[in-house]
Amino acid sequence: MSDVRVTVQRDSEREERVVTTGTTAADLFQGERSVVAARVAGELKDLAYEVADGDAVEPVEITSQDGLDILRHSTAHVMAQAVQELFPEAKLGIGPPIKDGFYYDFDVETPFHPEDLKRIEKKMQEIQKRGQKFARRAVSDDAAREELAEEPYKLELIGLKGSAAEAGEGASAEVGAGELTIYDNLDGKTGELCWKDLCRGPHLPSTRAIPAFKLMRSAAAYWRGSEKNKQLQRIYGTAWPTKDELKAHLEFLAEAEKRDHRKLGAELDLFSVPEDIGSGLAVFHPKGGIIRRVMEDYSRRRHEESGYEFVYTPHATKGKLFEKSGHLDWYADGMYPPMQLDEGVDYYLKPMNCPMHNLIFDARGRSYRELPLRLFEFGTVYRYEKSGVVHGLTRARGFTQDDAHIYCTKEQMADELDATLTFVLDLLRDYGLTDFYLELSTKDPEKFVGSDDVWEEATETLRKVAEKQGLPLVPDPGGAAFYGPKISVQTKDAIGRTWQMSTVQLDFNLPERFDLEYTAADGSKQRPVMIHRALFGSIERFFAVLLEHYAGAFPAWLAPVQATGIPIGDAHVPYLQDFAAQAKAKGLRIEVDASSDRMQKKIRNAQKAKVPFMIIAGDEDVANGAVSFRYRDGSQKNGIPRDAAIAEILDVVERRAQV
Repeated sequence: MSDVRVTVQRDSEREERVVTTGTTAADLFQGERSVVAARVAGELKDLAYEVADGDAVEPVEITSQDGLDILRHSTAHVMAQAVQELFPEAKLGIGPPIKDGFYYDFDVETPFHPEDLKRIEKKMQEIQKRGQKFARRAVSDDAAREELAEEPYKLELIGLKGSAAEAGEGASAEVGAGELTIYDNLDGKTGELCWKDLCRGPHLPSTRAIPAFKLMRSAAAYWRGSEKNKQLQRIYGTAWPTKDELKAHLEFLAEAEKRDHRKLGAELDLFSVPEDIGSGLAVFHPKGGIIRRVMEDYSRRRHEESGYEFVYTPHATKGKLFEKSGHLDWYADGMYPPMQLDEGVDYYLKPMNCPMHNLIFDARGRSYRELPLRLFEFGTVYRYEKSGVVHGLTRARGFTQDDAHIYCTKEQMADELDATLTFVLDLLRDYGLTDFYLELSTKDPEKFVGSDDVWEEATETLRKVAEKQGLPLVPDPGGAAFYGPKISVQTKDAIGRTWQMSTVQLDFNLPERFDLEYTAADGSKQRPVMIHRALFGSIERFFAVLLEHYAGAFPAWLAPVQATGIPIGDAHVPYLQDFAAQAKAKGLRIEVDASSDRMQKKIRNAQKAKVPFMIIAGDEDVANGAVSFRYRDGSQKNGIPRDAAIAEILDVVERRAQV
């Protein structure tokens, strides 16, 4: 045995060690139960990896993102083993880690049922307790084909080795681009082979190192994500470093389910997506229409105060416009097929408003005195989304963007971007969102127009503007649209989920493609800079985010019904109707429940409808010209004079208070 010199790297600390040949990463971190893998020269390795002379070895904690991925990928293997033990005919697809969990695809004759998932989970617990070891071994392509001859989907992946994009989502966890490896699940006592799978790894040392998991659901999924391929059965699960974290995650999911905007939309009679219209195309019901109108009206007022001018553009246009803008070159997959409205002329439903706003700018000569010119539209657009990704109002096929395009000089550019981002953040705060960070999306080297110099200037300008806000700034390499970099505002909702909200994009390229010009002070013709800006992103999606953020209990200024009058008896109905008329004259939205239900039932109905204020009246209230308040939280205040009651509701509405 000879000496091997290695460096153990922990953040900024480095420790030089001299060990013997055959020392493993597990030996380096002996007794550190939270360490589940190692990183060597940037590559993740199993703890069984034997260190080599000169290696710099970093511990990978189970709580890190890499550690969580390894935990979840290992749990996916345990699930696949459990499935094949219970359903021997099942053929294996792929089983990668995903956000908060994992999945594995199977080809089985009959779709899995909830009872099947319970059996599989019980079998997984048995495997976990056996303490099977995950053992990696490299194999040649031919050897892998021979060993996995009964697994047709694995054979297909072997043929696609090195092309993860072609192999489909999650395939990189199986084959990657280098040598093929198989992981054997070995009996912890005898070392006998229990199960094996084609996999890049790494994995946990043993199944006993999996602390907590649960299977969630099953669903159909096309092999390699293509509708042309066979439909497989996908089982989703989740795994966490501790049982407490698993419990917290399940509680979070239960709360998220209660807040699901599709569920609340039906319960509160706000919107629907009728089958007769089509997937991803929603209709708003009267109460949802009120919320949407209030959202739009407030936004419209704020935009007018900030110097925006409203424009309107049609829903369809000749294809040549999108050839000119570049959308047919770069965005055709997201557009609906063309229609032939005129002989030999293709028309498209618009996926974007910007090309039409460029035509408005170019409709006549422009002077530097008009700049910055801020054009704003509530413009409905159409995106061809696959049915599998359409999700209520948050991923729709037809939606309305609050779309602005600002045309300015290069000298005005930085100040305009700064003012735009400040305006966006302030308006989001007015709707009750307060927890933000910013993301800077930069050029996709495979998908962009314009010169590198222009992109670099645009990106650095946006970076400086973003940093002025004092918010965390996260890089998003390659995430920009083809025409320019962007800042996106990310916000957390009431239960900590992150949503992308507003985007601000700086564009030197579309003005060039449309040959946009203005006359400068010296009489020369100059090219304007273009800023793309969507605040809500789409009104439908923003509606859904707010609905889930507030769990349907909108603040009074947004609530479709701000107060419900509840009479103690039938004799008190006219009194409350008169009160409601007085409140409506002040612009409040108030209803009186004159139904035959008992008072307690009426209160429960108002609570289910999440009405901010209940106005109760009985004999004493009528005699004193007063009402009683019952608030949404169940508290009550009695004997309030009518004028004072209306003034209190008005104050809450005008302050946009979160009650």
